[in-house]
Amino acid sequence: MAKIIENGIEREANCTEELFAMRDSLDVLGGKWKLMILRYLTNRPDQKIHFKKLERGIEGISAKMLSKELKELETNLLITRTIQDTKPITVTYAVTEYGESVFPVTETLVNWGILHREKIKASMG
Repeated sequence: MAKIIENGIEREANCTEELFAMRDSLDVLGGKWKLMILRYLTNRPDQKIHFKKLERGIEGISAKMLSKELKELETNLLITRTIQDTKPITVTYAVTEYGESVFPVTETLVNWGILHREKIKASMG
């Protein structure tokens, strides 16, 4: 069970509190693209990642959707948007230290997805 700290005292969260926390997490991270964007950026910490590179690197995402998701990730303090002093002006994106806290979630999903794909393939023949 999850833990909650209230007034310096740790206790187990009840089911309702856990479901609220799950909903909050899904509100911030849910959808088809946010976790993929975070994983893409996390896997390239030493690279300058600009919009077009993200758009090319994440297959199937439209420019409009990428722009929307980047704004939401920035609003939730998971990524930074940095305007570079170049001509023409370029913008780069990176995962924040807080955004790195999502890495264990994406790592678990990646590992589960690999195992699930293998299980489905095995069940088909």
